[in-house]
Amino acid sequence: MVPEPTTSPTPPAPPSGKPAPDSTRRSEKSRRAIYDAALALVGEVGYPKTTIEGIAARAGVGKQTIYRWWSSKAEVLLDAFMDLGEQAARDTGQEPYEIPDTGDLAADLKLVLRATVDELLDPKFEIPSRALAAEGVVNEQVGVEFVTRLLEPSLQLYVKRLRSAQEEGQVRQDIDPRIALELFVSPLAQRWLQRTGPIGHAYTDTLVDYALHGIAPR
Repeated sequence: MVPEPTTSPTPPAPPSGKPAPDSTRRSEKSRRAIYDAALALVGEVGYPKTTIEGIAARAGVGKQTIYRWWSSKAEVLLDAFMDLGEQAARDTGQEPYEIPDTGDLAADLKLVLRATVDELLDPKFEIPSRALAAEGVVNEQVGVEFVTRLLEPSLQLYVKRLRSAQEEGQVRQDIDPRIALELFVSPLAQRWLQRTGPIGHAYTDTLVDYALHGIAPR
């Protein structure tokens, strides 16, 4: 005898007749609240004074909710900051983000560095990124995570663009792109972190010109 096919029983509707709550939506709402709370707190009190308890209270969730997804406040903050960047990319229609390749290396680098300056001067980005960068100097674990998850992936975009320029004959073949990008990225980062001078579009345009053309007489 062939057994009759079985079907999964349909779960009964809640007594009220209302649809069951969407756990996925609820989780995403909690995650978003945690991100917002973490970024706000690290800007207000700094990294050392930011705690899981404080994030949970600010987000209106229990500590167990946070520990279900993250093992430390560093992980929460790094994820929150990465999400902030992803949101910005989505808002500008640039996800996944790539450095433009128009065939004009100088113009492409200037465009990206101008956007970087705008982001660094936006308190929404500047406050948490400065807090994480500062903590990374004295906290090796945070520093490694910051470089591995946030900084290096961004730098690899410059490597990719410079390699393309090498293929097009716009950059010498013996140049190491990973070192070359530091000619314009590192001075900007140092000036921003240490506040040794103002940053702006004219400044980053000049960095690109100096990097691509040198400072010797032409």
